[in-house]
Amino acid sequence: MNFIIEKALDNKRISPEEALFLLKEVDWTEIVYAGNEIRKRRFPQHTVGYTAYRIINYTNICSIQCSFCSFCRSRENPESYILSLDEIRQKALETKALGVNQIFLQGGVHPNLPLNYYITILEMLTKELQMDARAFSPVELVYIAKAHQITVPELLELLKKAGLSSVPGAGAEILSDRMRQKLSPKKLSAKEWGDTMILCHEKGLPGSANIVFGSDEIPEDIIEHLNVIRKIQDQTHGFLTFVAWTFQPQTPHFPIRHVTGPEYLKMIGLSRLFLDNIPHIEVSLLGMGPSLGELGLHSGADDINSIVLEENVLKSHGLTTIKEAETFIKNAGFTPYFRRLNFD
Repeated sequence: MNFIIEKALDNKRISPEEALFLLKEVDWTEIVYAGNEIRKRRFPQHTVGYTAYRIINYTNICSIQCSFCSFCRSRENPESYILSLDEIRQKALETKALGVNQIFLQGGVHPNLPLNYYITILEMLTKELQMDARAFSPVELVYIAKAHQITVPELLELLKKAGLSSVPGAGAEILSDRMRQKLSPKKLSAKEWGDTMILCHEKGLPGSANIVFGSDEIPEDIIEHLNVIRKIQDQTHGFLTFVAWTFQPQTPHFPIRHVTGPEYLKMIGLSRLFLDNIPHIEVSLLGMGPSLGELGLHSGADDINSIVLEENVLKSHGLTTIKEAETFIKNAGFTPYFRRLNFD
């Protein structure tokens, strides 16, 4: 067995240089084996978590226009929209009727929505309807704050008072500025993204972290990304989960490549080995489908990317009911348990 893998299995932290060697030189089966062994130690009851929520994309108007995104529209585009408070309330009520009490609110970077729009939505969801709300990626937060001439900490205080309980790590993609210039030059730099997540965690707003790969990135970019995540987690302990996504074919303006099953599983295993401070590793059923998702649970993951009742950005291969989720987990050989977005 590779000495770096032995080191990880001995509960010793591996360095970025060692992780890069694993990614570039070591067979995927060794890394998957090690990731699974660590998962079994951390979760000896052989449990796998799942949750359920509805994504509400409140607007598709976005001034960032990332090269890989087919969801965004300009304000002048006839397909652009902004959901009204009543439209969002109706979607939330439909969600509650299905027994789901969590909303994931996100949208494009709209240049001039009033601050009260965001606050009123959160108050309606959390106070009127008594639902949990995870909302606003770092880039949304930064641009909302700039538009209203307040600081991000001031904005977070207002949003938290209105009911915000967690923040997604969306918009990370690859936290390498070399890649970010290709993906979305108008988006936050890797440092700006990380600084914003730290502010969220310090305000008591935990959340998730992710990586999106399958383009022109090189192994060094991937390890740089994972190291940014690990350093933030060492400081804040605010990331509850980590999930690996792959870029999906959405536009002709952005190069993507096919990520093979072994490559994806290697990423799951490596995430478990390197991100020793993040408790839960999710496998993306939404993007990768159930067959590869099941293998991911035997590669280091202990959670599935759950039941998503509405998804407008990606083609969904995910699960749609609690029964489907529990059956999937049981068929993979695990005991399912329902958890909330914040594991509270």
